Amino acid sequence: MISLSQYGAGFGDTDAQLNVYIANRPSMAEYADLAAVEPLQSGEIELINRACGNGWRKVFNVYAKLLFALDAKQFSFTTQAKSWQLFRDQYLLQAQSNTALWFSAPWLNGDSQQIHIIAGRTYAKALLDAGLSAQLNWLNNEFAVDSYHRLLVCPYFDYRQLNNEKLLFLAQLIKDLDETP
Repeated sequence: MISLSQYGAGFGDTDAQLNVYIANRPSMAEYADLAAVEPLQSGEIELINRACGNGWRKVFNVYAKLLFALDAKQFSFTTQAKSWQLFRDQYLLQAQSNTALWFSAPWLNGDSQQIHIIAGRTYAKALLDAGLSAQLNWLNNEFAVDSYHRLLVCPYFDYRQLNNEKLLFLAQLIKDLDETP
C-alpha cells in the first residue's frame, strides 16, 4: 500500500484503507498550518468537538457509524471496539486506525486496497473542476462511484444529509467495490 502522507493534510493513519475527504478543517490554531496527515491522540476528538461545535461532532460520529455499518468480513473495525462510540473515542483517526480524514483532494494512485470517499456533492464537483481525474458515475443526486479509482461521493457527514438509510447505502457501495471485477 502506498502512503498518501505527502499528498495532503488531514488527520489519521497515513496508510489508511478508508480515506474520507472534506472541504473544511477544524477552525483551531493548531490545525491552521497542518501540511501532512497527523494521527489524532486519545481525547483529541473531544477537544475538537468542544472547540468547534456540533458540526464536527457530527462528522466524527457519522464516520464512526459508517465503520460499524461496513461488512465485518471486509473490515475489522467492529473487532476493535464494542460500539461505534468506543471506536470513535479510542481509535478513530489515530495511528494504525486504518482511517484518515483529509482536507485536500484525493490522490488517486490506483492502489486496489484504499477506498476514497468525498463527503459532499458540491465538494466533489469543485475537485473535478480543479482537475481531479475521476470518472464519476452518478447513481442519483447524492451518490457517485468511480470503481477504477475506488472513489465514492456521498452526502456530507451530517445526520440530516447522510442519515442511517443513506449510511447503509454507502456501506453497500463500499462492499460492492470489492465485488466489482
